[in-house]
Parts: sequence; structure tokens; C-alpha cells
Amino acid sequence: MPSRTTAPGPARATRGAPGPGDPAGPDGLDPEQRAAVTAPRGPVCVLAGAGTGKTRTITRRIAHLVGQGHVVAGQVLAVTFTARAAGELRTRLRQLDAPGVQARTFHAAALRQLRYFWPQVVGGTPWPLLDGKLRIVGQAAARARVGTDSDALRDLTSEIEWAKSSLIAPVDYAAEAARRRRDTPGPADQVAEVYAGYEELKNAAEMLDFDDLLLHTAVALEEHPGVADEFRSRYRCFVVDEYQDVTPLQQRLLDAWLGDRDDLTVVGDANQTIYTFAGASPRYLLEFPRRFPEATLVRLQRDYRSTPQIVGSANQLISSARHRPAGSRLQLVGQLPPGPDPDFSEHDDEPAEAAAVAGRILTLLSDGTEPSEIAVLFRINAQSEAYEQALSDAGVPYQVRGGERFFARPEIRRAMIALRGAVPEQRPGTDLVDVTRAVLGARAGLTDEPPKGATLRAQWESLLALVGVAEELAAIDPAADLAALCAELDTRADSAQAPVVQGVTLASLHAAKGLEWDAVFLVGLADGTLPIGHAGDDEQAIEEERRLLYVGITRARRVLSMSWSLSRASGRGPKRRRSRFLYGLIPDAHPASRIAGERRPGGARPRCRVCGSPLFGGAATKLLRCDDCPSDVDLELLDRLKQWRAAEAKQQDVPAFVVLTDATLTAIAEQRPSDPSALVGIPGIGAAKLDRYGDSVLRLLAEHDDER
Repeated sequence: MPSRTTAPGPARATRGAPGPGDPAGPDGLDPEQRAAVTAPRGPVCVLAGAGTGKTRTITRRIAHLVGQGHVVAGQVLAVTFTARAAGELRTRLRQLDAPGVQARTFHAAALRQLRYFWPQVVGGTPWPLLDGKLRIVGQAAARARVGTDSDALRDLTSEIEWAKSSLIAPVDYAAEAARRRRDTPGPADQVAEVYAGYEELKNAAEMLDFDDLLLHTAVALEEHPGVADEFRSRYRCFVVDEYQDVTPLQQRLLDAWLGDRDDLTVVGDANQTIYTFAGASPRYLLEFPRRFPEATLVRLQRDYRSTPQIVGSANQLISSARHRPAGSRLQLVGQLPPGPDPDFSEHDDEPAEAAAVAGRILTLLSDGTEPSEIAVLFRINAQSEAYEQALSDAGVPYQVRGGERFFARPEIRRAMIALRGAVPEQRPGTDLVDVTRAVLGARAGLTDEPPKGATLRAQWESLLALVGVAEELAAIDPAADLAALCAELDTRADSAQAPVVQGVTLASLHAAKGLEWDAVFLVGLADGTLPIGHAGDDEQAIEEERRLLYVGITRARRVLSMSWSLSRASGRGPKRRRSRFLYGLIPDAHPASRIAGERRPGGARPRCRVCGSPLFGGAATKLLRCDDCPSDVDLELLDRLKQWRAAEAKQQDVPAFVVLTDATLTAIAEQRPSDPSALVGIPGIGAAKLDRYGDSVLRLLAEHDDER
């Protein structure tokens, strides 16, 4: 059949039953959902925006196929990414009289299949699953003479999981890590050696890890026709939820399941792709219509979760994304009655921001909102401490989702022991903040710069939060010492340890995926935190951070508050600016729109050399022009600069971006500096870069001008 695309009609300001914002059609479906449900067997791609009823749609589609006799329930395999989501699918399918459908995670489905086919493919008893990788990764790291502390091992383990999910073998790891500008937990060749050693030790012990389940099942189907025939005679229809989060390894398994068939329904939203760091890729979702030209394509854009005001903010944020593929351009249409406008607020410091959030939560609770319907969402877990403290001080119950409470984290417990041990050693008159940094640096691993690796970086952020407490205490009492700091930390730890069963949710934005609340507070929205600092000028990483904020906004049903602070602790002066993603979201008349610009540290904001508007974001600042203003880049010069950079990178045996980034080269080709002072005026070229490359770059520019 020809490809069909459906679009939403006008918004309805009605809220249906039984769930919040359910479609009001006689069958509980809107026209687009109905088109997806009743599409014939064959390839179907459902691009489903946040709050548009994707789970309802896919379960009703499965029930429709079974009920109409197109497929037997036991011949359907529905896969998703979490046990919770798989359980929800099974529950809904039972309610729809389709209890025989297999709804599992990718790994659970592969484990079941591999155990069944193992005697035919390998023979003997199936190899058992590893309880955890750390022990074998530790052995491999010791053989490679790499650090073997638990934090480093966790980062190495995560990197091995990414490589396997991306179908990258140990022998190819170093080259691929360099090509993809991977933030590796140590030198890439050492990581590759640990990876190879891990695989060798694991196979020698005849053990499997979770990624092996997918890979071995795919290979069994690819290389054993009898196994493939038996499997494909059992399962004839496939449904994949959250298809934007599929990794290359999962796609390989799905291809092996399908063979040359096309009875596949996929559902996803490229705007909610937030796991590319773990190997996920939206390209399989976006390229689905190209792979299956006869596919039915349906867009679900009616949002039944959030008020039109919240939907408008989400649309505004994601519409500013750069290089959005056509398939990801879903424009949500709010279906609920109007609600309050999203609120924006700027604060002097994190404690003030947390106290303000706690105060607003108290108001919501007094107005009848249940604590379980309120969430405080942040970018990194280290941010939770200020909100744990503020909610404890306000007497508001809370629960931390997807992570330990701040003072229960191992690195914090070790740090507090180190600080207590240093109390007798502190000399009178020493600065509390300086001595805190020194103790945590010498005894707890706090460094001046964030370390590589997600685990180590998260722990670094937690230790830095302790420095923030010291800064806050010193601002209140300049005579405070380490003993006073330890007493303050003990008090905070004690007040935050009351057991909580029901309460306000504290969670990272990643942990909030798939959840929703009546009221959501998005906090700490400052550049360096969202987008995260280590995203740097990597455009793809920046855009993933934008999608993460989009996920946060779309978790809210009726109340949305966004806030940021200008410094970590009180009395330290403004050192931050609000997130670049908020520009365009905050109405011009809103007080926060003026405050943020007037109080920006470091003087006036750079302005576009084309239109004169203030500049925001690393790339725009480097180019000294807005993203939308016309470029006057000399393409021939840019090509010569890239050739020069490639030669430098080859000589130094480093990736090209280590020499100068693409954004910096583009800025040079646009601005064509003629002397060292003009060259160093381009962000990205500091004293070290000027000393090393300045003469070569200026000589190349002069030669290019002479030839013109």
C-alpha cells in the first residue's frame, strides 16, 4: 500500500474518562490512534509525541489484530525496555482479552529463546548469567595495569556495555572511540585492552552477560536455518515500544527475529532520545519509512497529559533544536483545558532556590495536591542534597527515585570521615572553604577538574556539593571551622534520614523518563548543568541535553516551574547564567527575563556582528553571530584550514578536534583575523593554542589573501 501520514485535527478542550485526558471518541480513540490500531498487518510506524497515548494505541492495536483473527495471541511478541513497561503492557492486554501475547524486555525475550535453542546451537547446559561484571572487569583491569578501584571499574563496565551495544569489537574500540569523540574513562587503548581481557576471561569461565544474550540469540537465528525456521513459525507479529532507544545490537536481534518478513509495528518519539551515551540511536525510527516504503505512517500529536501552556513550552523548546530530521518534527496539540502559565524564577544561590521550591510545594500541598503528584527534577544526582535539606526543613516528606539519598552515598560517607579526621589538624585562621577543598582533595579524591567517566564525574559533583556547604557556612559565619562544618553536615544527614513511604519525588531527568506528575519543578537550569559542562561545544551532545529538558517539561500535567541560581552558595557572588535553552521560553514581560540579563556575571554579553543581538551558546559566541544570521564564511579558506588541521592532528597522533574544533575553524574562516590579538579574540583560542598554532594559522591566512 502507499505510505499514509495522518495529522491531528483541531485541539479539544475536554478531558475524557476514565484516565486524565483520554480521547473522547466512542471507542476511546482519536482519529490518529484509530488509524494506527486498525492499520492492516505489515509495517506500521507510529511517531508518538509525549502524552499522546502510545501505550493505549499499541495495546489496542495488538488486541485488534488478535480479535479480528489476523494473528493468534501467542504469535505476537511485544518488546520494550523496562520490566515495568513490559508489565504494564501485559496488564493492559489481559484487560483487552489478549492474555496470550508475549510482552517482554529485549533481554528477557532473548534469555528465554537462547535457553530453548542452546542445546541445538551449542550443546550441553546453557552458560549461566553473570551476577555482575565488576569482578571480571577488575581482573581484566589488573592484567592491563589499569586502576581497579570500584568507581573506575564501574566506568569501565559502562564503556564495555556501550561498545557491545554498539556492535564494536575490542579490536575496533580505540578507533571508534576517537571517531565518535567518546569521553572515555582513560586512554582508549587501555580501555580496549580491558575490554578484550574481559571478553577472554568471561568466555573462559563459560559465562554470559546481558549483551551476550542479544548477540548469541541473533547469531543463532542468523547462522542456523533450523533455529530460525522454528522461531519464525512461532512468532509472526512484532511490536517494539520506545523504538527511538534501540541500540545497534537490539536492532540486529530484531532483524534476526523478522528475517525477510515485515509484520512489525514500531512506536517512538525521536524528540525523547536521551540515551545515545549508552548506544541508543533514533535513526532506526526515522529511517523506518525508507526501509519499508509500503509502511503505514501515523503521527500522534494530540497531547492528553499536559495543559496547552505546558505543551506550548515543550513545542517552543524542541522547535529550536538544530538539524532536526523531518521525522522528528512532531508538534504537540494540547487537549486539556487551559492551566497556569509555566513559572520561571532566578535565585541568588542554590539554598535560596531550594527554599523557594519547598515553599511553593507547601502551597500546593495546602491546596490539596497529593505529595506523590509533585516532583523535583534535576540534571545530576549531586543536586538532590539542597532539595533534600529544604524539604526536610519544611517538614515535607519526599522520596529519592533512581538513586541513594545524598548522605547515604559511599563517597559522601568517606568524605565526612575524612573531614572529621582533619578537625584536629586544622590550623587556626585558615579559610574553611580552602581547607575543605584541601582535605577532600587529599583524602577523598576531589580534583580541580572533573574526571572522565560518568561514575567518577557524578561522585566529583557530590564532593563539590560538600564544598558548597562549606561556602554557605562560611558566608553565614566567617569564623566557622571544620568542626562546625562537620556538625552542620551531621545535622543535615540526621534530618534527612527519616524513612519516607509516600512523598514528593526527587529524581534526575533520566530517571523521570516515562513518568508524569501534576506538578513538576525543573531546578538548577544553569549553563554548565543543563546543558552539562562536559557537553562542551559538541552539537550532538548539546541537542541531547535539549531533549532531556524536553522530557522534563513533558512530565508535568498542570503545574510547571523552572528555576536556576546564580551561584552555588550564598555570599559568593554570581558566577553562573541561566540555561541557554530558556531563551525563547521566558516571556519578555516576565521578571526573570530582565533579571537574568541584567545580572549576568562578567559584564555585557557578546553581540552578533551581523544583527547586534545578544549571543547565547558556545557556537554562536565563537562565530560572533546568531545561528540564524547569514554566514560569510570563506569556504575555500575553511577547506585549507581543515587540511592544515588534519596534518597537525596526524603529526601529533590526536583526533582533529583536539587541535581546533570545527566551530573555531569556521570562526577563523568567517572573521579572518590578521594578527595575534585578533586571533586570540576568537573563543577557543587561548594562550596555549596561540603559542602552538598562531603563527601557522596567520601565515595560512596571509597566503590565502595573497592568492586571491
